[in-house]
Amino acid sequence: MPFSFHTHSGQFCRHASGDLESVVKAAISKRMLVLGLSEHIPRSRAQDLYPEESDMTTHDLHKVFGDYVAEARRLRDKYSDQIEILIGAETEYITSTTLEEVKNLQSKYALDYLVGSLHHIDEMPLDFSQEKYERLVDHFSGDRAAMFSRYFDQQLELLQALQPTVIGHFDLVRIFHPQTLEDPLALTEVRERASRNIDYAISYGAIFEVNSRAWKKGLRDAYPQRDLLTEILNKGGRITISDDSHGAGDVCMYYGRLLGYLRELGAHDLYYLSRVGGRVQALVMENATEHEFWSANGLT
Repeated sequence: MPFSFHTHSGQFCRHASGDLESVVKAAISKRMLVLGLSEHIPRSRAQDLYPEESDMTTHDLHKVFGDYVAEARRLRDKYSDQIEILIGAETEYITSTTLEEVKNLQSKYALDYLVGSLHHIDEMPLDFSQEKYERLVDHFSGDRAAMFSRYFDQQLELLQALQPTVIGHFDLVRIFHPQTLEDPLALTEVRERASRNIDYAISYGAIFEVNSRAWKKGLRDAYPQRDLLTEILNKGGRITISDDSHGAGDVCMYYGRLLGYLRELGAHDLYYLSRVGGRVQALVMENATEHEFWSANGLT
């Protein structure tokens, strides 16, 4: 049955591929029970458009998001007898006004949930490319610990303002950090910030996604990496799984490797979202790593 609550399509995200319906069909073909759709919240400043959006305006982005919600609702109804579809969005936090914009969009479109993700530090993109990542390092005068600390400080601001149901790629700041260099999270001042965020997220009932897309970026582990995931589990944090798919071909991407990762760390129970009694709730699937889904898809 497992699931994913972090998905994108080329129809509504320029750095993804294919249409949203193909993502839904791929999830059905893999016998997923619940699929969460989570296209990006639109950005509201022209300088925050990405290179592939050079022919677009921020007004276009907002229209695309409205079109996404309409299409997601159509697909939810069309395939309701084959899969449960929840309609959410992935957050941004770029400027002081971004978080209020997210709240307004969540209310306007009655979104089922939010994936709380941070893709910028001090208004600069974090995960777009190695080159832009190194510009961020330069912004902190080469002090990678300061950059990581700022990431977790801004992440806390996002968590406090939005209390997202699902926390997206918790340690995304590691994405392009050279593995030959010391891990800033090994430093006390950085790790304490990450631990603080974990504690806060657990306190309001967040679910941490274990995101398999990290392997596509060449990282050793899924997000969160094993040091942080172990801490989350030891503190009783709730986890789910996500493929962060950017098209139908990514659905359940690296889920076989993900299964091994979960088993290695003793993470056998997973949480998922489902509409119960008219509202979306978090439910637990005990012994999820033994579910028939894995063998049915040749992932064991």
